[in-house]
Amino acid sequence: MEPAPPVHKKSATQQTFQFGPWTITSCKSHILESEGSHREKFERELELPQLPEMVFPENFLRIHHKSGCGVEFNALDALRLVDAHSDPIKVAVSREWQTSRSDCEHIKNVISPFDWTFTTAYRGTIFEETPNTLKVEQTSERIDIEKLKQRDPIQFYDDVLLFEDELSDNGTSMLNVKVRVMPTSFFVLMRFFVRVDQVLIRVNDTRLYHEVRLHVSSSSSFARLK
Repeated sequence: MEPAPPVHKKSATQQTFQFGPWTITSCKSHILESEGSHREKFERELELPQLPEMVFPENFLRIHHKSGCGVEFNALDALRLVDAHSDPIKVAVSREWQTSRSDCEHIKNVISPFDWTFTTAYRGTIFEETPNTLKVEQTSERIDIEKLKQRDPIQFYDDVLLFEDELSDNGTSMLNVKVRVMPTSFFVLMRFFVRVDQVLIRVNDTRLYHEVRLHVSSSSSFARLK
């Protein structure tokens, strides 16, 4: 994974929280400008004919383990997974589309077919400092929802917006990621939400949960216990 772009200290707000061997870093800054290095990078690396109205190129959430591996959530990698060559929403609901949006000039004038709702199946970007040391495997384990319901004190929290678009006043499309750190665990929720008015609603959620489990062994002589 490419290192994150340099953060402009004058305009960015960066927070770091240490949780055992994990370093949790969040960064929030301004939207993508109409010109400049970030704009050029997005246009060069993405095949999309247009970008969301609000893209935050410097915003990210990074979970970094002391061993050198971790996961990061950022807008550029999320937009890489948007379909740049077809319009699956229009095809899938063509009848409802034509009926409910017959007066929508934006939809009528879509010349280059692409998923203009910016739907993405992005789940985060895995990184490692030493190549080929991290192995990703499927698991049947599930997050313990009951533990998440417990009202443990929150030691760190942040909500990072990656991109948002109002779909020319025909709905909304948004990707954000939240992190919550408790005394013995942390929880990350990244959510892509899209609503096309009178047509569809879609939610793609990615959840990460890590729990610190303690094992304590104590011993003493009978004499000392008296």
